[in-house]
Amino acid sequence: MLRFQDIIGHENIKEHFQRAVREHKVSHAYILAGEAGMGKKSLADAFALTLLCERGRMEPCMECHACRQVLSGNHPDLIHVTHEKAGSIGVDDIREQINDTIVVRPYSSPYKVYIVDEAQKMTTQAQNALLKTIEEPPSYAVIVLLTTSSEAFLPTILSRCVQLKLKPLRDSVVREYLKENQGVSDTDADIYAAFARGNLGKAVQIASSEDFRNMYQEVLHLLKHIRDMDISELLDYIRKLKEDSVDIQEVLDFMLMWYRDVLLYKVTTDINLLIFKDEYGKFKEISDKSSYDGLKRILEAIEKAKVRLDANVNMELAMELMLLTMKEN
Repeated sequence: MLRFQDIIGHENIKEHFQRAVREHKVSHAYILAGEAGMGKKSLADAFALTLLCERGRMEPCMECHACRQVLSGNHPDLIHVTHEKAGSIGVDDIREQINDTIVVRPYSSPYKVYIVDEAQKMTTQAQNALLKTIEEPPSYAVIVLLTTSSEAFLPTILSRCVQLKLKPLRDSVVREYLKENQGVSDTDADIYAAFARGNLGKAVQIASSEDFRNMYQEVLHLLKHIRDMDISELLDYIRKLKEDSVDIQEVLDFMLMWYRDVLLYKVTTDINLLIFKDEYGKFKEISDKSSYDGLKRILEAIEKAKVRLDANVNMELAMELMLLTMKEN
């Protein structure tokens, strides 16, 4: 469990929570929204740890009895709401873990904190049950809802919660973290940071993923040699993607990064602006043979493939059309 000072980025949210603690203006219900891996749980845990710390400061002391209880997972006034069904949080989960226990005063702290992870999975009935509690909560109650999508909540829930949205970190921040804490090389750190789009958790995950490394090498090989591959080789490549259960959207994101680099190199010839800096020789070769319009058509084809796959169009057909456009241009 982390303190606010240990969390990378999200300064506005950390300052909001710390100001609430300092000024004794803690709200009864919060929604923390952001992609999986962006740090919602770390922020919620740091907030809970700060609220329950006996020293009452803007950062937990990590030494008092309350802090030690939180760190060991045994603090009676910190409740992590769980659910047995993987796809939903039901009305019974909310009633039994929140509504039926929130009327009991805190055992040893000024606050009683409830953290609901994956809160977007609450059914309508569960949300309505929770609404009754957050409309008239006890003065000591703090409920933190963690979600990947605020749109999943009823308007009545949204209107009664303080909404805090996590923003992507700068690529430079993610890149430095990977290099200093994960031992990632400069070249790979550039690629992972760009691919993660400001999501530190995702960057750390792909940096240690053998599957991502394999996908990276296979797609790189395709992109370098697609001009010389015949139709049967392209079809074999598509079949292999399907057999290996590769995340096709990740493959397409990787291709977009590559061709944006190609176009950027064609426009500027500035190696320092590239994500794939080590491949500048290949970029020069491709940009010499491809027109601006051709590269634009390739980027449009990749975007169109992403849309088609989201619409459940046949994967083989969507990929074949895209790869043929890439080969021709």
